[in-house]
Amino acid sequence: MGIAELTRNAVDVLPRGELERKLELGRPLRVKLGIDVTAPHVTLGNGVPLQRMAAFQREGHTGVLIVGDYTTRIGDPSGRSATRPVLSGEEIDRNAARYFEHASTIIDPERTEVRFNSEWLGKLDFAEILRLTRTATVARLLERDDFAKRFGARAPISVSELLYPLMQAYDSVSVQADVELGGTDQLYNLLMGRDVMEAYGVEPQVALTVELLLSWDATLMSASRGNYIALFDDPNEQFGKAMRIPDSLLPQYYRLVLESVPEAVDPLEAKLALARFIVSRAHGEEVAQRAEERFTRVVREGRVPEDVPEASLPPGDPIHLPALLVEQLGIASTSEARRLIAQGAVKLGGEPVHELDLPRRSLEGALLQAGKRRFLRFRPA
Repeated sequence: MGIAELTRNAVDVLPRGELERKLELGRPLRVKLGIDVTAPHVTLGNGVPLQRMAAFQREGHTGVLIVGDYTTRIGDPSGRSATRPVLSGEEIDRNAARYFEHASTIIDPERTEVRFNSEWLGKLDFAEILRLTRTATVARLLERDDFAKRFGARAPISVSELLYPLMQAYDSVSVQADVELGGTDQLYNLLMGRDVMEAYGVEPQVALTVELLLSWDATLMSASRGNYIALFDDPNEQFGKAMRIPDSLLPQYYRLVLESVPEAVDPLEAKLALARFIVSRAHGEEVAQRAEERFTRVVREGRVPEDVPEASLPPGDPIHLPALLVEQLGIASTSEARRLIAQGAVKLGGEPVHELDLPRRSLEGALLQAGKRRFLRFRPA
């Protein structure tokens, strides 16, 4: 395969020449990736560094996924202007399990270690924490762009947040990482890992960063922002969201996601090929074909899909439409449901609905549509 494939789409591989030296050691390298489990979805953007881990695994190296169950209770402030909310232990465990399941559509689970950093961070006593803090100065910590901006604006920065880069670096010490992967927004943390490893007498890791994937709104793809395509999701959702990618971003998606160049000159055909790849990677080619057929019928031709699910109405009269959209059609929240109703994107029997409360009889046996791709038919009384 060669180093060119291992470093495909890499922005930084630091220090220069160090990865080549490590590859000559003649042993499997330990390739670390810290994963963010603050959200339940793994996005295509998360998949970009996972693809690099998979490339190392194909060459016989070991992937090490670090579940930050301990550090997630602090929250990585990278790119943030405020402290992140703290999740419960149950939410962290649930998200971590889902992450590994979905990441396995890209990486080789047999060549992957999954480690929870509470294994070592939870055992540090106060004296050991003080030793860790001595590996960096406050001035060095404030070099982080997000910290520097918040400090200059007199915005709050908790001490726990200042410790976050050191704790992530200690992960590298504990698992003896040879290479750490991350997006370009993680470069500071990855280089801090080198400094801390050296202070602990461990051979420092190589920092390898990859480009950050943009979403259809030209901002960074993020589960917390809601502008994401999930690595593993309902195939119709995946296909429909992929078709929202603007033509101007197709070169980035082909480079980072497909790791190829478009075969089709026509942007529509190139976009269809992208959507097919995303769905087939998660669900297989037959499911991708069905998703494309459904997209063509529903979105491009404006017809009702053949496989509309049926459901019974909840009790009560009248029926509160925003709650119904959340419970039955999977709309994210009642506020999002109200927004869709106000925009005329919710239809009953093909006609836009603007009322928030509907008589029960008007929904019995009716076809409800939200947006272009969500349909549900209610059983008659």
